[in-house]
Parts: sequence; C-alpha cells; structure tokens
Amino acid sequence: MSFKPLFSHALAAAPERLHFAAHSHHLWPDATRTAQLAAWDDAARLADLKWDRVIGEVLPQAQRHVAGELGLPSPETIVFASNTHDHLIKLVSAMGKSHVRVLSTDSEFHSFRRQTERWAESGRISLELVPQHPLETLTERFLARAAEGEHDLIFISQVFFNTGRIFEGVEALAALSAPAGPWVVVDGYHAFCAIDVDLATVADRIFYLGGGYKYAMAGEGAAFLHAPPGFGPRPEITGWYAEIAQLEEASSGVRYSPTAQRFAGATFDPSGLYRLNAAFAALRGAGQTTSSISAHVWGLQEQLLQGVSRGDAGALSDAQLLNPLGAGQHARFLALRDPRAASWKAALAEHDVLVDVRDDVLRIGLAIYHDPEDVERFIRTCGAAL
Repeated sequence: MSFKPLFSHALAAAPERLHFAAHSHHLWPDATRTAQLAAWDDAARLADLKWDRVIGEVLPQAQRHVAGELGLPSPETIVFASNTHDHLIKLVSAMGKSHVRVLSTDSEFHSFRRQTERWAESGRISLELVPQHPLETLTERFLARAAEGEHDLIFISQVFFNTGRIFEGVEALAALSAPAGPWVVVDGYHAFCAIDVDLATVADRIFYLGGGYKYAMAGEGAAFLHAPPGFGPRPEITGWYAEIAQLEEASSGVRYSPTAQRFAGATFDPSGLYRLNAAFAALRGAGQTTSSISAHVWGLQEQLLQGVSRGDAGALSDAQLLNPLGAGQHARFLALRDPRAASWKAALAEHDVLVDVRDDVLRIGLAIYHDPEDVERFIRTCGAAL
C-alpha cells in the first residue's frame, strides 16, 4: 500500500526530486496545509479571542498527542516552545545554581553543543563529554560516569543524530535523578515518532525534549519539553505565559503554573501546534502508528542495504554502516561513514536526490512517503553517480 496520497502537495511541488532526508526535514502531509490555513482563519475570525481557542483547545490537544505517543501519565507535563534551545536555557535557569556541572557526550545536536560550549567558555557551566566512540560501549561507559554523582545535569540523546545509534540506558539514568540533583534530560528529537518510546515508568524523574520538525511531520514551532513535577518550580528565564492562567488576577510577585507551563515563554506562533494536531490525526486516520511506519521504513532500509551489499549502489558499498539493522528498534535513517560522504551528497544532488552529511557520515532518511520503487531508483542513481 502506498501512502504517497497523504503527501500529494509536497510530492507534487518537486515531482522529480527523490527526498531521502526525512530525518532532517520531513515532508509535510496534506492535512498540515489545511491546518496552516485554519490557524490563519482562526486569527482572522477571532482576532484577540484566538488565544482562547489556542490555549483552551489547540494546545491541550497537542499535549494529549505528545503524552499519548510517549506513554506519559498526564498531558500537563508537556510545554511547547518554538525550538528545543528555548527549553534548554529555561531548564538550566531553573536549577538555581550559579555554576552547573554538566555531563554529556561529544555527539549531541548543535543546539545543545553550541550553547554548552559557550557556557563552558564563560564559566557558567563545567562540561564533561563522554566520547561516543567506541559505539558498542557508550551506554556502559556513560552510565558508569553518571553514577559517580559528580554532576548536576546529565544530558543524553536517545537516538544520536550523527550515527543513528540508540542509547539504551534511560531507565538506569532515571534512577539517579532527583529534584535536588542531578537532573536527567533526554534529547528525544530523533526518537519521537521514530521509535516506540514509553516513559511511563520514568516520567516522574526525567526531562524529555522533542518536537514536530522531523518524524512527527509537523514542521517548525512545535518543540516540546516533558517536565516532571517537582523539578524546577521557578525557572529564572521566564515568560508571561508561565502564569497565563492567573493573568486576570491581582498580581503579587512572580507566579508560576504548577504544571509544565511553568517553563513557558511569551507570545508564540501557534500554527505549529495546528499542524502537529493535523499530522497526528491524518496518520491515525490512515491507521498508521509509529510502530507501523517504522516497520514500513525498516523494510525499505533492508532493501536499500541489500542493493548496497550487491554492489548496485556504487561506492556506497565501501562505507561503514554505523547503525546496522538488528532485532531491536532502529533509527529512521542509515548512517554511512566514509571520507567521500560530502562529495557523494553533492553528486546525488546533481541528480535531484536529497540526502545530507554530518562530518564524514552520509545520512539517508526513509519515510512513509517512500515506496520500494523509490529505493530502486535511489540504488540505480547511486550506482551511476558514485
């Protein structure tokens, strides 16, 4: 069964393009275009009163979608922002420490990497990075260092953006976490809607970051933070939406919502939440879940790797596959390491095939809008171009 009809507008916009970068900018389903227009129409129809609809209907629905996807006990532990960087700076400010000791890896995404490196330069934090390589021992090494109790904040990706490897130690990290410290933050951006995630047993002890830009298919502006109750009740960096429920009451000091809304900022563009709700509704309406989409993608990944193994995909057969397919869950992209990765990307772009590169790793992201015929075309193009 082909799911291309769900993405007719995006596919028709560039009919000759082969978009194999769904791990980066996932194409949007048609339903999100309708949702974008609905956001505009609500603003025109309701004017100032649009916020009653956004706060009273659109936002709670988005919270329910995220909480359901992650197995969270309550949607009220979810707060949204334009991007995960906004969440990060509020979260650190909520620790109430003049100096924060941070443990992470050398393979975190740029929004975390850049900010923490700058904080380390200024002395705001001390930063210890556990090397991701060798990949096979990362979980064991990271857990061992975290257990030594020398850090205030422990930050780790659940699926690493540069290798597609999955960190298997979230529950063990959660056992170390406490409101007084350390806090555990899991970056789930490459896990949310890409692998099955159930936080039910750790929701009261970890922070979890994610968003709509990638596998949730909703685009920008719908980044979320799951904030466990009792952790960081008064972020120092705060916007007026953190007390929006009390705005019509007489003001007395800096008040905060008791829910995750305590981490909220100020006025935002709500259209990302409209799109997030529409994407979830469209996929569920088509009978698709994260598990079923992952199964579809896994089959395509296996087909592609078989073509590489046969030598049909040109020089790709020389690359090191950093995240082999196995019995467990798998990232929605394949990570192939080779010094020629950047030149491969450029050569494929000349044939209107879109992939991307991180350092010397070529990332190939497959999606529900791909069919076996697309994979065969990709293999043939690689064979001719690389």
